[in-house]
Amino acid sequence: MSHVRVVVRPIGTPLPLGFLGLFLATTAFAAVQLQWVPADQGRVVALGVLAATVPVQLLASVLGFLARDPVAGTGMGVLAGTWGAVALATLTSPPGAASAGLGVLLLAAGVAMLVPAAAATTKLVAASVMALAGVRFAVTGVAELTGDRTWFSAAAVVGLVLAALALYGAFGFELEDVRHRTVLPLGRRGAGRVALTGSEEDELRALAHEAGVRRQL
Repeated sequence: MSHVRVVVRPIGTPLPLGFLGLFLATTAFAAVQLQWVPADQGRVVALGVLAATVPVQLLASVLGFLARDPVAGTGMGVLAGTWGAVALATLTSPPGAASAGLGVLLLAAGVAMLVPAAAATTKLVAASVMALAGVRFAVTGVAELTGDRTWFSAAAVVGLVLAALALYGAFGFELEDVRHRTVLPLGRRGAGRVALTGSEEDELRALAHEAGVRRQL
């Protein structure tokens, strides 16, 4: 009987990095939408998101796939691309202007975020962050399509709630990775709980059927 050796390289969880990038972007854009800062400062915010949020979420996406977590990889990838599009649109538009084209893209991104959110049911905090990010994109999309300041304010409020949840998730997953045990409740259940508390045999049982090991995707 032949044997196949699969080499697995341990890495740190990329979720705190991606969630902190999300915290930065959604908080900064909420400040512009609520007019806490002048509209022309939106370009400064956009540059900051391009320089900070987009790269770290792209890195988190790559590390998510390398860690054999397609939910983290997909969610962080969609977030990085969407924030990049929002930042570029802000940079190339007059300050405070609404964009119907950006609105359509944000609505589509909101729907796209439902895919990783629905698949992340074994980690409820992570699922909630991704689902609320989808809601944030969708409400902002409606605001961009209508140009209504009420919708922009609503999007900002959702964005601030998302910022708080993303910060909590980042802190919780960071503590969990450092201490190798759950410190803050993260809603782990089923396979998500086994991933942290299960045996080595539990972790490797389905390895042969994962992408990159099996013959076809």
